[in-house]
Amino acid sequence: MIKDLWYKNAVIYNLSVGTFMDADGDGIGDFQGLQRRLDYLQGLGVTCLWLGPFQPSPMRDHGYDVADFYNVDPRYGTLGDFVEFSHACKQRGIRVIIDLVVNHTSDQHPWFQAARKDPKSPYRDWYVWSDRKPPGADQGMVFPGVQKTTWSWDKEARAYYFHRFYDFQPDLNTANPEVQAELLKVMGFWIELGVSGFRMDAVPFVIASKGADVKKPKQRFDMLRTFREFVQWRCGDAVLLAEANVLPDIDQEYFGEDGDRMHMVFNFQVNQSLFYALASADTRPLVKALEVTRVPRPESNQWGLFLRNHDELDLGRLTEAQRKRVFDAFGPDKDMQLYGRGIRRRLAPMLNGDRRWMELAYSLLFTLPGTPVLRYGDEIGMGDDLSLPERDGARTPMQWSDEPQGGFTKSDKPVLPVISGGAYGYERINAAHQRREPAALLNWTERIIRMRKECPEIGWGDYQVLPTGSDAVLAIRYDWRNNSVVMLHNFDDRPHEVALSVDGEGKSPRLVNLLAEDHTDPEEDGKHRLVLEGYGYRWYRVGGLDYLLRRTEG
Repeated sequence: MIKDLWYKNAVIYNLSVGTFMDADGDGIGDFQGLQRRLDYLQGLGVTCLWLGPFQPSPMRDHGYDVADFYNVDPRYGTLGDFVEFSHACKQRGIRVIIDLVVNHTSDQHPWFQAARKDPKSPYRDWYVWSDRKPPGADQGMVFPGVQKTTWSWDKEARAYYFHRFYDFQPDLNTANPEVQAELLKVMGFWIELGVSGFRMDAVPFVIASKGADVKKPKQRFDMLRTFREFVQWRCGDAVLLAEANVLPDIDQEYFGEDGDRMHMVFNFQVNQSLFYALASADTRPLVKALEVTRVPRPESNQWGLFLRNHDELDLGRLTEAQRKRVFDAFGPDKDMQLYGRGIRRRLAPMLNGDRRWMELAYSLLFTLPGTPVLRYGDEIGMGDDLSLPERDGARTPMQWSDEPQGGFTKSDKPVLPVISGGAYGYERINAAHQRREPAALLNWTERIIRMRKECPEIGWGDYQVLPTGSDAVLAIRYDWRNNSVVMLHNFDDRPHEVALSVDGEGKSPRLVNLLAEDHTDPEEDGKHRLVLEGYGYRWYRVGGLDYLLRRTEG
């Protein structure tokens, strides 16, 4: 087994270039601005940046409507700026992965323009066409309530084209060998410019069979192995992180039985169950999600763990009753909900700005099985602007200081309005203020990231859920190379006492608290009796702090 798979113990930070830092004063973030903030990110403890789309685009869907896969949108700079940024990351030991949006293109992409103008164009078969509107065209939309169909008429082509997403994002015919070859070329291009991998957008749709006669799409998982082989040939430690919100019995297909497909997959099942637990103080569905996604995988595979991301909080995998419970707790107003399945708020306002609740949530992010993925601004508790449409409310510019526009730009017209006034305005919530306040959320997050890096058992080890006698308290033990850690979390707002047997045999060793001084020794029956305050959490190392001396090499 390879011992230095960097992503197994990484801390990934997700941001959009256009809303992070504007260096040239045009109101839009750019690579020069992002480069100037790398020392901030390095100080926070981030080891990998995940960048949203930054290629040329009409920007009708935040850049997910790509018009040129081989360039940088002029709003953000040049290819030279990207290479300089990439080099600056390398100097600081920070890796970069970028969004690979290859299920579709913009309808302004030269490929689609050529395809629609001439049925004999070599690009015609790069998209999916039909002479008649197929039955079921009003089903399977990704954005129900906003998107009305998956097949739209093109006057110039005199045919219907397929689009799983918006009508300005025609789907690529990914079954076409020429399209597949082009996608590999795109990956190779960015690897040569310094990226360490890709977050693959909408993977289930990329590998699904497409066409007017397709009633039940089949997943062509062999494509994932092709992608994996190519990136690892070009760059041995490059990583593919899949966005695949699928049921647990399908997860293994994305990893591959031999670990030869996706390196990482986002764990949507745990994410949704986690928010139900936060809303209800009932950890049983979360424990079940941890168990069903624990299916033995090759050691090179890894889950990606997240709380909130750039999309809505998707609750589609919960039962109707569970979903209602989460809606009632975190998105009770219709304006807070989206597509009938999710919540479009940021984490801090969802948790009412309650510091205890927020710390519990972030502690879980860093201690549940997998690699944590942190959304920009969450480290300072940024809020949202629900007056903006759809997902824009949670995509506002980073709040750096209490200077005009939150220190994001010198322009009076930022790409999206900076949150101002109220509990989450930049005047109150900003990085500069929190840097100077030792107890601020930013400094707490920095300390928790540092401790997470010193617990490789979470990223590398096997785990088991320990019985606590309380449905509100989750306890997980991780074991790796003769070292063990135990993580406890109380999802309730009132205290709970638990009796914990760390090894299951009544011979529990001492537990050393990694975040405070209240260590615990077992009582005569071998059990630890602990009281966790409301929303309390504990990070324990089993045995003592000589663990590095006890760690084995295999």
